[in-house]
Amino acid sequence: MRTRRAFLAGMLATGIIPRPGWADVGNPAYLSAARRPAGDFALLGLDRQGRAVFDLPLPARGHAAAAHPTLPLAVAFARRPGRFAIVMDCLTKTIIARLETPPHRHFYGHGAFSGDGRYLFTTENDFDAARGMVGVWDSQNDFRRVGEFPSGGVGPHDIRFLHDHQTLVVANGGIETHPDTGRAKLNLPDMRPNLSYLTPDGALLDQFEPPGEWHMNSMRHLAVSAEGRVAVACQWQGDPVDVPPLLATHVPGGGLRFHRTGPERDMQGYVGSVAFSGGGEAIAFTGPRGGLAGRIDLGGRLQHTITAPDICGVAPLAAGFVFTTGTGDVLADRKAHTERLSRHDCAWDNHLVPVG
Repeated sequence: MRTRRAFLAGMLATGIIPRPGWADVGNPAYLSAARRPAGDFALLGLDRQGRAVFDLPLPARGHAAAAHPTLPLAVAFARRPGRFAIVMDCLTKTIIARLETPPHRHFYGHGAFSGDGRYLFTTENDFDAARGMVGVWDSQNDFRRVGEFPSGGVGPHDIRFLHDHQTLVVANGGIETHPDTGRAKLNLPDMRPNLSYLTPDGALLDQFEPPGEWHMNSMRHLAVSAEGRVAVACQWQGDPVDVPPLLATHVPGGGLRFHRTGPERDMQGYVGSVAFSGGGEAIAFTGPRGGLAGRIDLGGRLQHTITAPDICGVAPLAAGFVFTTGTGDVLADRKAHTERLSRHDCAWDNHLVPVG
């Protein structure tokens, strides 16, 4: 006998039942995980004014999320090396699926839906084999796992689709870890991060590494513009005095370009998030350890910086950027003008994920 969920999915597919959308849950523009004052955790939807439109409990600390392109479904991922990834119906505020990796795997905190929303792609650690994997899950079949393929490197963290919806880009951080040793980094002298382009069935299309002298510059987080430009946020694992550029960009058909923004040492060698502006003419980066963020133009020239404690999440506004902090602030940055949109009684976690 078919389950009620499968029956409803079939009814939705035929158009007999109107499909719910993000408008039905308050038109959130962003998703973010947070820690609340009591010490529990949640995933929140925020509108463009920084107001919370829904609040869903999480079983433990979250990292990032993936938003279905049309349906009000959000996938919340545990912070590495956590193993939960839960699919939540933001309308009914219920968990509709729990993703379980194969043995000897854990999630890396990020995932991406295909353009039509059918498949979810997740970055994973095959920790006994010390290799990165991408898991494939079918949203039209109760989010069952239907495939997997190598990520192109070790320690895959962020994953995105280019806007052709035919190409995946993965930031392979290069760092080997194992849950038996917590978050210990096991291969720093030999680490080799890379940026890999893959087809949705796992064929490696292209791959780029930092220069050899910067092989400890772990490539971690990604942003993709409508024109296909990719921005990469890095986290330096080497000498804290001699910090290389922490931001790179790549355009298909070109080479990997690193941009020295100036405050690399002030950021303590750590960029937490990266985003393109709504118009694609600027790139923002955050340095939560240094309590500062900045924006550059597409040529890599620093436009300005802003300071705020534990600033990490960043996402596009129509004419700038929105940031979140560990002190509960939601900030808007429009060129040289920064204002607080809202303040919440929570500590926002690392990422602010756009919806749609």
